Amino acid sequence: MTSPRQGHTRPARPSRGREKRWRGLERLEGGRPSRALLVALLLGSVSLITLDQQTDDGPVEAGRSVVGEALGPMQAGAAGLVRPFAAVPSWLRTQDSLRREVSTLEAENSRLRSEQATSGLDRNRLAELDGLTTAAEEGGFTLVPARVVGMGPMQSFSRTVTIDAGSQAGITPDMTVLDNDGLVGRVLRTTRTTATVLLVMDPESVVGGRLGDSMEIGFLRGRGSIEDAGELTLDLVDGTVAPDEGDTVVTWGSDGGAPYVPGVPIGTVSQVWSSPRETAKLAVIEPFVDFSSLDLVGVAVPSGTRSDRGVLEADGSIR
Repeated sequence: MTSPRQGHTRPARPSRGREKRWRGLERLEGGRPSRALLVALLLGSVSLITLDQQTDDGPVEAGRSVVGEALGPMQAGAAGLVRPFAAVPSWLRTQDSLRREVSTLEAENSRLRSEQATSGLDRNRLAELDGLTTAAEEGGFTLVPARVVGMGPMQSFSRTVTIDAGSQAGITPDMTVLDNDGLVGRVLRTTRTTATVLLVMDPESVVGGRLGDSMEIGFLRGRGSIEDAGELTLDLVDGTVAPDEGDTVVTWGSDGGAPYVPGVPIGTVSQVWSSPRETAKLAVIEPFVDFSSLDLVGVAVPSGTRSDRGVLEADGSIR
């Protein structure tokens, strides 16, 4: 027997979860703006932009002015705060450039000061070189130029100087040394790069001299002192001859030109002394050379001498 409940079936109930899902979608669709509203907003924006571009006093100009007046002071303040930090890289680059310029200027000033300080020395040395060239031409000498780099100590009881040329320059002992003024001395000894020169003012120095006017000969000896201008004394061979003050004395030369070549000026007669008991006359000679300021000198060498430096030939050329 069938139960009356079996012939009736209950309608299925809709799922609550599905109903909520569809209702949510409906609310989402209902919350979207309509296409008409979007089109209206777009057209309004385009209209405002067009009007603002075409007129100086557009509809948004008032709003722009209000915003500018409100935000302008804040922008200016912010720019004032940021400007020092933004300028730091440029300031650093400027400082580096200024430091380089200052360094360059300091180096240039130092060079100019050095040139100014040595300009007098350079002019003197150039004049001495010209004078040495003239001495070679006039005397017919071949000269090796050298510079005085040292002076012998007073404790050695001899007056010597050291020059910066030696055997490599073709210099040997017993060679004549002169400068653009006159006779300096003779070479005592040499090394490869230096030479020791005995000055004519040394008490042990004896030089054969000749009076330029009378051609009388005698012997000059040094007094050994720089303080009295390095004066020399001249003993004439003929004691009856009285030299005159102002007479010039030159070397009369040695056999083979060693240690002294002929014709080198020595000095002038400054005083003449005589004694009733002695017929000989003693003349005081003031040398042409200033021994306290010796610098550039020339050593007389045979023509054709091989040297490690330029050689002044008798014709004025440099070999």
